[in-house]
Amino acid sequence: MSHKPRPIRLVLALSGLLLSGGALAAELTVSAAASLTNAFRELGPLYEAQHPGSKLQFNFGASGALLQQIAKGAPADVFASADQETMDQAQQQGLVKAEQRRNFVSNSLVVIVPGAAKATPKAVAELAQPAYGRIAIGLPASVPVGRYTKAVLEKAGLWGAVEPKMIGANNVRQALDYVARGEVDAGFVYGTDAALMADKVKVALTVPTETPVLYPVAPVAASANAAEAQKFVAFVLSPQAQAVLAKYGFGKP
Repeated sequence: MSHKPRPIRLVLALSGLLLSGGALAAELTVSAAASLTNAFRELGPLYEAQHPGSKLQFNFGASGALLQQIAKGAPADVFASADQETMDQAQQQGLVKAEQRRNFVSNSLVVIVPGAAKATPKAVAELAQPAYGRIAIGLPASVPVGRYTKAVLEKAGLWGAVEPKMIGANNVRQALDYVARGEVDAGFVYGTDAALMADKVKVALTVPTETPVLYPVAPVAASANAAEAQKFVAFVLSPQAQAVLAKYGFGKP
């Protein structure tokens, strides 16, 4: 007699799996640039409240790395990049549709130094001086902030002097951490990232970029939740979402 409850428990377990499988259908995976981490984590519950039954799953990282993941078939319903170039590549590879991408926020490039730093550059050219021996820069091949940085330094004729000092970061938050911990003498990050650690880093200067720092977002073409993905894209452009993004320092697109 003792063995009889087991089939009942098995049926219940299978029922639970089927129910959870149904719930998974409403899950939306959003792959987003690392600099969006804090803002998107606040937006998540707001979106779910507006769309009962929906569940957001975030995957944050360098835009280039996220693109590679999506290209290799990693689950993703929405892609939010920190630059146009990465989204252009996604479009060229057929991973997103041109007519569905939208620019939803803007940002700025800044040079930061550790909070306790004695030397603070007044101009980008000063980074070539010996006082700045280690400079955190996102890897230009995969990290948009690194591409913006390299472009600025190349235009100023400084890349040759700064590149040997570069401490490569896998994403913008890693560059921020290097500076906050005092492991480097300076670093290039977004204004929104610097604001998160105002107690540990100082903004030395805002660096004008030839290419505006505009973030695009788009549903992933292969998404099994296409309608839901489009709803999230519309949501980040809504006044409510834009107010949250502005709170974290993001500008209008």
